[in-house]
Amino acid sequence: MNAPPMALRVRDVHVSLAGQAVLHDIDMSFVAGRWTSIVGPNGAGKSTLLKAMAGLLPITGRIFLFHQELMAMNRKLRAQQLSWLGQNESTSDDLRVWDVVMLGRMPHQDWLAAPNPHDHAVVETALKATQAWDWRERSIGQLSGGERQRVLLARAMAVQAQVMLMDEPLANLDPPHQVDWLEQVRCLTAQRTTVISVLHEVGMALHADDMVVMQAGRVVHQGVCTDAETHRAVEAVFDNRIAIHSLNGQWVALPKL
Repeated sequence: MNAPPMALRVRDVHVSLAGQAVLHDIDMSFVAGRWTSIVGPNGAGKSTLLKAMAGLLPITGRIFLFHQELMAMNRKLRAQQLSWLGQNESTSDDLRVWDVVMLGRMPHQDWLAAPNPHDHAVVETALKATQAWDWRERSIGQLSGGERQRVLLARAMAVQAQVMLMDEPLANLDPPHQVDWLEQVRCLTAQRTTVISVLHEVGMALHADDMVVMQAGRVVHQGVCTDAETHRAVEAVFDNRIAIHSLNGQWVALPKL
């Protein structure tokens, strides 16, 4: 039986910021077409790991995107295959929502070329999928935090990358739109897109296919979200102050009182 294809492989990666070691001995792989959530307490190194995998931080070690070393790839090709949604991303408040999402098509366009009909169709689809279509003519500065987050998600989706990295994508989203986000992720993985997300919401993270559990800059566990060993690892890094239970066919994380 053939081994499943790997979308990302991280080999002996270390990261230091301002002279301080932040990530240690990271070595793991991500199966293509699956959703992996990364969880852990504050300061565990989750966002740093995601930025390293996006090529946004200097590292020691090696990261491979499919069969190519990430940092050796042509930047345009890398931007076509890997999209990024970060925390608190800034963009000009004067830009129209439509134009912000169209930025996601830049890796596919020639220099100074006007968007073609396919670009327009992709942007329209992304805006409708994130329920942001009605705001397309508004400036992004007129939107609430949750509305802005949905527009930035649409921009990341418009790239149509094979791998999507998302850091705290549920920030500022109310519960109904968190459910909408979950449905979008499922649509993406159904299309063989690989999704890797950092989440504070452990209950939402348990909906993923796989989970990476981090503590103090190290990966302490990587496994399937339904596995009891994964649940024990999550409970342990949160000092056993939460407990994972099955409720109505879903795994939930409840605080221990």
